[in-house]
Amino acid sequence: MAKTNLKGMTVEELQDFIVSLGEPPYRARQIFRWIYKGVTDFEKMTDLPRTLVEKLKELSYIDKIGIYKKFQSRKDATVKYLFLLSDNNIIESVKMEHSYGVSVCVSSQVGCAMGCAFCASTIDGLKRSLNSGEMVDQILVIQEDIKKRISHVVIMGSGEPLLNYDELIKFLNIINSPLAFNISYRRITVSTCGIVPEIRRLADEGLPITLSVSLHAPEDDLRDKLVPVNRRYPILELLDACKYYIIKTNRRITFEYALISDVNDSKECAVKLARLLKGLLCHVNLIPLNPVRERDFMRSKPENIRLFQEILRHYGISVTVRQEMGADIEAACGQLRRSIMNEVKR
Repeated sequence: MAKTNLKGMTVEELQDFIVSLGEPPYRARQIFRWIYKGVTDFEKMTDLPRTLVEKLKELSYIDKIGIYKKFQSRKDATVKYLFLLSDNNIIESVKMEHSYGVSVCVSSQVGCAMGCAFCASTIDGLKRSLNSGEMVDQILVIQEDIKKRISHVVIMGSGEPLLNYDELIKFLNIINSPLAFNISYRRITVSTCGIVPEIRRLADEGLPITLSVSLHAPEDDLRDKLVPVNRRYPILELLDACKYYIIKTNRRITFEYALISDVNDSKECAVKLARLLKGLLCHVNLIPLNPVRERDFMRSKPENIRLFQEILRHYGISVTVRQEMGADIEAACGQLRRSIMNEVKR
């Protein structure tokens, strides 16, 4: 009989498991606390009776991912982590430090199926989705490593989170729990390429998280080429879902826009984007493109970035240029993982 992994269970799921062992429900909360203190040995859960410890050892285990390598930026406090999973897959996470706290960028899948034209994560396609325990472990292991509390989480690493929806929701519930990390939903950002049905589904969850939508183009013809999922969920359909999200949650949406030289950074693109988003409760995050070796795209010139930002502001659109962090350690999603996978296989 296969043992059950307890990491990644919600309190309610863990309670069901504990009750099935003939134990009182409150034991689930005790075990849950221990798990997210980083304890993986049932013998060290000192408030559990011996009979329960023996049952847990026989029927369950607590998985933990391991740090394969980490890379410290020489420019700032950014650290990229490569984690080795139990099936020898590699995932990436990034730790960033800001004036307001420590944030971690979490992966939701191994690789990505979305095929965005300028992204390294998707080059080798999707290997598999992560379970909620593997997602939580990225925060837990980094927090243990740096000896600092993680205050903010962005699910912007490799993968499309909304295509791993059920595990994503479990992950959000766990990291928000006062028994685990107690990270406010308002300090959590979920990124998506624009999976319309799941945006609406997420809106109905009633979680006050920030939704970040990877837009990258102001019109369908261009977005079809840069973000292929646009062929299934075109821009106006996507914006309708975004409006629904805003109405249901009363939360401002962030639109990510990677500025690519001579592709989507023209004055015309800026004006079209401003007119497209006019009147929407939103913020635009302009991202100077992280060049990828396997792609031909180049980042916009600084003067073009400034002009693009000025045009959006002229139209009353809230806009910032993302601060570049960890460029010297390939902190952009997917860049480092591919170069390490062959080493892992060897």
